Amino acid sequence: MTNPTVAVLGAGMVGTAAALALQKKGFQVTLIDRLDPGRETSYGNAGVLARSSLMPFNHPGLFAQLPQLLKNQSASFRYQPRFLLQNLGWAARFVANARRSVFEQTTTALDALIRLSMQEHAQLLLQTGMAHRLRDNGWLFLYRQTQAFAGGALGRERMAHFGVGTEVLDQGDLRQLEPALKPIFERALWVKDSWSVDNPGAVVAGYARHFAAHGGRVLQARLRTIEPLPGQRWRVVGESDGGNDTVAEADRVVVALGPWSREFMATLGVQVPMAFERGYHMHYAPVPGLGLTRPVYDTGGAYVLSPMEQGLRLTSGVELTDCDAPPNPLQLDLAETAAREALDMGERLESTPWLGRRPTLPDSRPIIDTMPGRRNLWLAFGHQHIGFSTGPGTASLLAALMCGETPPIDTHPFRAERFLR
Repeated sequence: MTNPTVAVLGAGMVGTAAALALQKKGFQVTLIDRLDPGRETSYGNAGVLARSSLMPFNHPGLFAQLPQLLKNQSASFRYQPRFLLQNLGWAARFVANARRSVFEQTTTALDALIRLSMQEHAQLLLQTGMAHRLRDNGWLFLYRQTQAFAGGALGRERMAHFGVGTEVLDQGDLRQLEPALKPIFERALWVKDSWSVDNPGAVVAGYARHFAAHGGRVLQARLRTIEPLPGQRWRVVGESDGGNDTVAEADRVVVALGPWSREFMATLGVQVPMAFERGYHMHYAPVPGLGLTRPVYDTGGAYVLSPMEQGLRLTSGVELTDCDAPPNPLQLDLAETAAREALDMGERLESTPWLGRRPTLPDSRPIIDTMPGRRNLWLAFGHQHIGFSTGPGTASLLAALMCGETPPIDTHPFRAERFLR
C-alpha cells in the first residue's frame, strides 16, 4: 500500500517546515507556491527566533494606547481607514481579546509553541546545513527614556513568568555590549533566550532543498482553489495561461498560505477573520567598525535593525491595510530617520523597499487544525509576525494531529472552531 499523499499549499517557513515534518512521518508530500520557497513573507522578517515574541500586539495595555494609535500618526502603527471600516468585526474582536484573561491564554499558548519551535529549528538547522547562519547572542529592546522602560513592565512580567532569560542594562552596560550604538538610550533589556539568523529567506530555502533531496516535490503555481475528488481526495487547481489546470491531486491538503489564506479559503465558502499587519524593510551598507552583533529593537523609534548577509536590515512597524494595497513608504522613512539617530549607517542598498504581510487572527494565535466539516483539509495559518519563529513547532503539531498521535504541546488554543465552521 502506498503512503498517503499530501499537498502543502504555501512555501514559507510554516509550509516548508510542515512539508518536512510530514515527509518524516512517511507521507508523499508536494510543496506548492507561486514563488520559490522562502521568497514571500518569510523572506523579509528580522530573522529573530525569540521567546520574547510571546507578547501579542493586543495586550491589556492596548486599551490605554488606543486613543493615540487611532490618531494614525504613530511610526509603530498606521492604518488605512477604509480597510478598518470594512473590517470592524475583526477590529472589535482583536481589541476585545486584549483583556487580561485572553492575554494570559495567548501568551501561555505562544510560549509553548515558541519553545517547541526553537527545539525543532535547532535540529533542522543542523540537518539542513544551515547552522552557520545562527547567532545565539540574543537581542536587545532599547529604551530612549527610563519612563519608556517602565512602560514595558507587562512584557517583562510575562517573560519572567515563563522563565525567559533577560538582563536589564544601563547605558554603560549597553555600550559594552553594542559599542556602535550612539548614547541615546537610557535603558535596555537584553533578551538572552533568543537566537537570530543572518538570512531568513535562505534558511527557508535550505529547509526546502533538504525536503527535495529526500524525495519531496516542489512545484510553482499560482493557486486558485481545491476541489473534492472521489474517495475524499482533493484536486489542487492553479492558474496557467489564463485557465485553470490541475496542479496536483492528493489524499490530504494543508493550507499554509499565510496572508493569502483568507482569499484562498473564500473560494471554498469559508470566511476567515484575518487582517494584515504589513511591514517594510530596507538594507543599508554597514559602516566599517560600527556594526551590530545582534538584532536591536528601538521601542521609541519603532523599528528593528538586524545585521544580515545582505547588509543592515531595517524593518518597520505595522501598517494595517489590504493585503495587496499599494506600498506606502512613510513608516520606513520614519524608521530610517530614527535609526540614523541611533547608529551610523551607509546608503540604501535597494531602490525599492521590500513589503511583507503578516496574517493576524483576532486573538493573535494561529490556526493549527483540521477544517471543521471538510475531511482531509488541514489549516496552518494566522501566525501574525512570528511565523518564522513558530513554523517548525506548527509543523510538529500538524504532523502529530494528521497521524493521530498525541501532540507535544496542547493544541486546544489553536483549534479552527474558534473562528471557522
